[in-house]
Parts: sequence; structure tokens; C-alpha cells
Amino acid sequence: MISDVWIIATASLVAISCSMVGVFLVLRRMSLLGDAISHSVLLGIVLAYLIAGSRSVVAMMIGATLIGLLTAWLSNALHRVSKIQTDASIGIIFTWFFALGVILISVYAGQVDLDQECVLYGEIAFVPFDTVIWGEQELGPRALWIIGGVFLVNLILIVLAFERFKLVAFHPALALSLGVSVSFWHYLLMTMVSLTTVASFDAVGAILVVALLVIPASSAYLLASSLKSMLWMAAGYAQVSVLLGYAMAVWLDSSIAASIAVMAGVLLIVTVLLLQWKKQWRGSQVKEAMLDGKLQ
Repeated sequence: MISDVWIIATASLVAISCSMVGVFLVLRRMSLLGDAISHSVLLGIVLAYLIAGSRSVVAMMIGATLIGLLTAWLSNALHRVSKIQTDASIGIIFTWFFALGVILISVYAGQVDLDQECVLYGEIAFVPFDTVIWGEQELGPRALWIIGGVFLVNLILIVLAFERFKLVAFHPALALSLGVSVSFWHYLLMTMVSLTTVASFDAVGAILVVALLVIPASSAYLLASSLKSMLWMAAGYAQVSVLLGYAMAVWLDSSIAASIAVMAGVLLIVTVLLLQWKKQWRGSQVKEAMLDGKLQ
């Protein structure tokens, strides 16, 4: 059915967009910050609605991006001015922002077309019903166009500034010594994460966004030998997760977003087990070679 195509296409764009920025989060050991932003942007979405008085995509993008950047800045500031560890400061800020967002949703539940369940789980099955109309022509789901635009922005930025992102990810101290503004590239990445999160939020929910930011990139990290190969592998893992997850959801008649997240985790576990098996097999081969040498 055409609705299945729209659902898979939307999920695929969400997956590849999240995996692209997720690679840099994993490399910079900032996966928890990605989780923090994906939850705290809820506050930005609600505040944008209350200020703008409508569910304008532009207003929500701006609100979520500003709150995402504020989350990153406050987490870093709390760590610097106190003795609180980095991970603890991130946890404090994002849970506080997320709780504020949930309270505002509860208070204004009659006015805002959002609820806690929608925020956490999303409902990508409804994507085909909210379409863009141009004149009398139906152009497809609104969520597909929004996440497609964010994907193009992420892709263009990564292609144009690939060497800068690479330098800051692997050698931040060297980047500083060369006069590269590490702070600028850090907050540019946070902006990309915020935009990707809010573009994916309504369709797939926070849980799947977090899973796709971290799990495909982590799977690729175990196998990749370069940044380029890691980006390609992360995208591949993300796409396979979408296809297997959608098949699982249809088979079990379960949540599509949750099924995709589960399959992403399964692929990571399979990758770890295969690498362990390969390591043990190589060890046994070396032992056999050593024994053969002694016997001869």
C-alpha cells in the first residue's frame, strides 16, 4: 500500500538523519548529550506554541533549537562552575527541562495536540494522513518533507565542513592550536542535533530518536576504519533497522517506532557477538599454528 511506502520513507529519512549526526556524538563521547537534547526540546516545542499561538513548524524549530543549545550550554556551565561530573550535569539539566515540558503539556493538554505518550513513542503510522497540499495536488506527508529538508541541511554541512568536523572530533586540542573555533563547531553540531530531533519528534517520538542517534553509530564504530566508512555504515545500520523493525511491527501488530528501536539494538548485539566470535576464532587459529610449529 502507498501508506506503507510513506511510513518507511519517513522512517528511513529520520534514521539516516539521526545516524549522521549520531556518528559525531559517539566519536566525541557525547551520546548522553544527544539524549538530553532529544528530551529537552519538548520544552522548546511547548514554549514556541505558547508564544506563537500555533503549531507553526518554523516557530517550533526555532524554539526547540534554542532550548537544545541552552541545554548544551547549561550542562557545560554547571560542570565548569561546580564539582558535578559532566554526565551528572547533563542529566540534571535535561530531566529538569523535560519535566517542565511535560508539566506544560499537562496544563495545556486541551489546547496543544501533544501528550506524554505521543512525545515518548510517537505514532509514525499516522504520518500518511497529514499531507502537504499544493493547489489541488497532494505532495505527500508533511513529516517527510520536514525531515527531508533537515536531512539535506545536515548532509550539506557535513560534506562542506567534513575536515573541520573530523579534526574537532578526533583532535580537539590540535584544532585549538591551529586556531579552529572548537566552540563554534560544537554548537553547530548541537544545532544539527536539535533540528534533527524536532523534525523527527512528532512522527517517531523521543525513544526512537535517541535510539537512532546512538545505536547505529555505535554499531558502525565497532567495524569502521575511517570516519567516512563509519558514516556509511551507520546509515546502513539505520536503514536495515527501519526495514526489519517495520516488518516486525507488521508481524506482531506492535508499535512501529519501538520495533525499529528494538531491531537497532538487536543488530548491535549481533555485531558484538560476531566480533567476539571472530576474535576467538583468530585466537584458536594462532594457537593451532603455534602447536603445529612446535610439533614440526
